[in-house]
Amino acid sequence: MLSFARPRPWLLGHRGVTKGAPENTLAAFEAALNAGLDGVETDVQRSRDGVLVIHHDPVLEGRLIAKTAFAELRALKPDLPRLEEVFELFDAWPDRLLNLELKSLPGHEDGRTEALAEALLAWPGRGRAWVSSFDPVALYRLRRRAPELPTGYLFMALDTSFFARFIGAAAVHPRLELLTPGRVARWRRQGFAVVSWTANDPKAARRALTLGVDGLIGGDPAVLLEAKQEAGHAEVDQEPGDVGDGGDQGV
Repeated sequence: MLSFARPRPWLLGHRGVTKGAPENTLAAFEAALNAGLDGVETDVQRSRDGVLVIHHDPVLEGRLIAKTAFAELRALKPDLPRLEEVFELFDAWPDRLLNLELKSLPGHEDGRTEALAEALLAWPGRGRAWVSSFDPVALYRLRRRAPELPTGYLFMALDTSFFARFIGAAAVHPRLELLTPGRVARWRRQGFAVVSWTANDPKAARRALTLGVDGLIGGDPAVLLEAKQEAGHAEVDQEPGDVGDGGDQGV
């Protein structure tokens, strides 16, 4: 399980913030931290010349990031951050958390997994960071290279958390709609931290927190902070398919 000094549940800005600054930029990250969130979730890609950059999609202005040099990418998007710039920003916020989602290219290995491991190992603040991905193979490769770096397995349509056990992940990152009382309880019994996404609806955010998730990712700091304040006074809203502390149904 993820182990950080910062109290749970952790509220993480999805790509920083969705309003007030362009997402996945240093300005967006600083806005999330200034708003009082516990940290930030962001996305890591790799340029043709080996620079780790922050961008969600594999394509920028019609160009495949993996096939484009960093100087060209920066010319297309001047506020495109390098990973090292994010580390520098977080150095000024030594108590905040950083969740890096590794964007993989299935069937194509360009060294991004190992490059991210090396970058994190070289960062003094790595003790408050972890790497998540939808790609269990990429997480397995990262764990083999740097077993001390915690990882989180992302999934969105079905409960495929069994992959997390095989690859030694510290956390599961289920999509918000997959949360039920039974699943959250089971994942925690299995030793995983539960970090869910994307919570932009106040009611859904509050429900996730009342279910006992360890972390919640969303793009609106006000929604997350209000949900956390209200969650202590709310009862869990049962939904079809919820099974208490037992197993799953229909998955």
